[in-house]
Amino acid sequence: MIVNKRSIYIFRLLSDLLLLNISFITAAVLAQSLDILLSRNYMFILQLGLNIVWYFSSNVLNFYEDFSSRYFAFQVVNIIKNVFIQAIVSIIFIFLVKEDLFTRNFIVFNSFFVFILVSIRSLLFRFIMKKLREKGKNIRNLLIVGAGKVGRNFQALINENPDFGYNFIGFLDDDYQFSNTQNVVGSIDQIEETIKNKEVEEVVIALSDENQNRLDSIVLICNRHAVRTHIIPDYFRYISKKFKLSMIGNFPVITARNEPLDEVQWRFIKRSFDIIFSLFVILFILSWMYPLIAVLTKINSSGPVLFVQERVGVRNKKFKCYKFRTLHIDKSIDKIFKPVVENDPRVTSVGRFLRRSNLDELPQFFNVLRGEMSVVGPRPYPLSYENKYNIIVDEIRLRHNIKPGITGWAQIHGLRGDVSDESENTRRITVRIEYDLWYIENWSFWLDLQIIMLTIWQMIRGKSKGI
Repeated sequence: MIVNKRSIYIFRLLSDLLLLNISFITAAVLAQSLDILLSRNYMFILQLGLNIVWYFSSNVLNFYEDFSSRYFAFQVVNIIKNVFIQAIVSIIFIFLVKEDLFTRNFIVFNSFFVFILVSIRSLLFRFIMKKLREKGKNIRNLLIVGAGKVGRNFQALINENPDFGYNFIGFLDDDYQFSNTQNVVGSIDQIEETIKNKEVEEVVIALSDENQNRLDSIVLICNRHAVRTHIIPDYFRYISKKFKLSMIGNFPVITARNEPLDEVQWRFIKRSFDIIFSLFVILFILSWMYPLIAVLTKINSSGPVLFVQERVGVRNKKFKCYKFRTLHIDKSIDKIFKPVVENDPRVTSVGRFLRRSNLDELPQFFNVLRGEMSVVGPRPYPLSYENKYNIIVDEIRLRHNIKPGITGWAQIHGLRGDVSDESENTRRITVRIEYDLWYIENWSFWLDLQIIMLTIWQMIRGKSKGI
């Protein structure tokens, strides 16, 4: 329902195809010369093929559907995916036609130019769209019927994404007399006069189950005034945020939870990556960093280098989780549940650095190699945490459908560790578990790569704190 979504898609696609062809010609001329390129006509078959491949790969990867991406890094990863596919197709074509000139240099130049030019186009597009929307260009007035949780979450989405092209007018809700300070402009019965007075162009209906019987009359009024209508079904009372529609015989069935890692091929890919990545980290990073951190930890405080704690893993199985010790030794630590909070006096000076940089989690790559954890997944909680969090969120055990991870979707969004304020801590725990469940339902190999990239970036910036 994004304003001019189709036009924006066509503009972005055609712009990228133009840049694709500019990159191709530039790379070919730099690799050899224009005369040689013109003498090898079959190279233009590759050029045409790369355009076709870009069209299909960008659609399969939903490259042009990423309007709500908060981080440009997500778009960069999608560009890398498309460029990688372009390089593979080029290699296969050059091998099949036995081309001996346009080989390595051409492929490297072409991949580099495509990545740089499309990245610049993406940044400029985001900037231009934001400025145009701020100036009120091509903005439509939007009214939301229903000021409940679903309606307010949708309003937040609209406000966070000016690219969508909507000017939020307000809510209609029957509890408007108690909500005048919360953008509620009237009751649901006032929809017709609101459409006229506010010049509403689109309406989003986000009603709860008890108000669904009013749906027909609302749609009828919107149709009478030629107002485009959108309906958000009230499925959000369930913990799942992703539903799968399938057919069993002649019966349409909505599955409340869709988990990609239920499929054996995806579990195989994730496990294969875990083994390769953990071996790389252990051999090339931990092999020299472990002794260094061990010496610093021993100098800084007495006690073991590693902190070993029983945590909850996949299918509720317990396992021993490894970390570099970051706290002073306290005999009561296992008897009393006391989460580590910011500026906790129990944290050693070396431990403070390890926690801030997330380096204290590195020994968990041994857990990954043993098959107890994954590189990416919901963080494993100690038993004491699990018991406390279970009181706050009933669905916490859904996290155990997959292996816990060293980093995860919640962690890259800043939801690491606890805070001292109980009400804020309860909110953070709830949101953190919601993020974990979103990850389980939306898992993909490329999502794992994005999370790893953002985790490394946050480690470099020193913005992460672990549990």
